[in-house]
Amino acid sequence: MLRAPLLAAARSRRMRKLVEVVPATRSVVSRFVAGSKTPDAARVVRELADDGLRVTLDHLGEDTTDAEQAATTVRAYEELLSALAADGLAFGADVSVKLSAVGQFLPADGEKVALENARKICAAAEAVGATVTLDMEDHTTTDSTLGILRELRTEYPWVGAVLQAYLRRTEQDCRELASEGSRVRLCKGAYAEPEEVAFQDKSEVDKSYVRCLKILMQGKGYPMVASHDPRMIAIAEKLAMDADRKADDHEFQMLYGIRPEEQRRIAGDGKTMRVYVPYGDEWYGYFMRRLAERPANLAFFLRGLATRG
Repeated sequence: MLRAPLLAAARSRRMRKLVEVVPATRSVVSRFVAGSKTPDAARVVRELADDGLRVTLDHLGEDTTDAEQAATTVRAYEELLSALAADGLAFGADVSVKLSAVGQFLPADGEKVALENARKICAAAEAVGATVTLDMEDHTTTDSTLGILRELRTEYPWVGAVLQAYLRRTEQDCRELASEGSRVRLCKGAYAEPEEVAFQDKSEVDKSYVRCLKILMQGKGYPMVASHDPRMIAIAEKLAMDADRKADDHEFQMLYGIRPEEQRRIAGDGKTMRVYVPYGDEWYGYFMRRLAERPANLAFFLRGLATRG
């Protein structure tokens, strides 16, 4: 019942101001966000690597409508990749990029600007042995994002895609992307979407996730199972076994700060476990979507405010 209000709050400037001025907020947010600067992100990457975990890093920001701000985001990723390389942490790392943060919504030539900016990030990643995954946002951006993905893959065929199981179109998107070498992260979805384009009931979303996962596991690509749900993880493991997949031709992904013991367990079992690590000052929208996804996250946040307030 709280999901819709929390997702609405994620877009509210007024609510953002209210949350950000609470002194205890930052200390609670640190459970889910690595920090605000590149050294913060690099420190967390080192800690996770020591536990046998891989990473994908997201420099937080979205809905950019200013070309210079988009360019600043590109520079942030270039700086991050350079820092990881200097620390010996870049090879096998991934960065997650929201196209809206690199110019997709600019009023003039937004898609062209986003494509060129994404190309710069891909070049920086390739130079240090890292990869890039294009994050998916609300359903209005899906066609644009997949179009830019196709353009990028002509030069960087390893660029990853994200598909959201709650969208009714996703089964077909999975079929189209389950090709040789195609990296696809399957998640359930974290935006407020209308019923005509997205399943609303949790059981329907779960069923869609399993149908999509079957397509990806039976395909020739590289599935990335993004879920914290123990049942979905067990189903993914069974589907991978049925498809005769090895540990190096698929992976599991979870968010930083959520079920860390399970992350270490999966890695300890010899499977590839990648942690989605967000960092940066623009943490509010990301944080509110994490609260909307799981009631336990909201309870944790409220308890933190009560004890630190």
